[in-house]
Amino acid sequence: MEQIRLFDEAPEIQEPLAALRSEFEGRPHELIPMLQRVQRALGYLPEPALAEIARLTGLPAATVFGVATFYAQFRFQAVGKHVIRICRGTACHVRGSDRILEDLKTRLKISPGGTTGDGLFTLETVACFGSCALAPVVVADDSVQGRMNPSKTRKILKDLAGETEATPAAGDEA
Repeated sequence: MEQIRLFDEAPEIQEPLAALRSEFEGRPHELIPMLQRVQRALGYLPEPALAEIARLTGLPAATVFGVATFYAQFRFQAVGKHVIRICRGTACHVRGSDRILEDLKTRLKISPGGTTGDGLFTLETVACFGSCALAPVVVADDSVQGRMNPSKTRKILKDLAGETEATPAAGDEA
């Protein structure tokens, strides 16, 4: 039997959905692993993928959406190539994470939860990473960086963007 392509308007999700069909039996208890698989492939959960997961599992779309919105690990918008997370916990705040965040907001021209226009960076804040001894903490992608300041954080951004040589702007911290 030929596989029906329900979402011709979203060809980028066809491969992850095909993988779901081959890796999972479509049972309701597989819902979270299916959501994780799609997000790992696409970086987020687009609405057509949620609808297809509902169809595959036989669960109501509202249930699939409810589970996806309940867990903080799931996203509904694409993120940048690099995700920069700033800790807002007490130790990090006292040691200057607010200065780092303000500097990044200004430089990237986005607020927490936003993605730069070029799709390179997404900026997020986290209540606490649990690395208080390293405060303030910045996590760039999956790399935890401790004892940060605005200048060190800008260097990480430049490295991630592929800029190896940059002249510090006036007022940068050492």
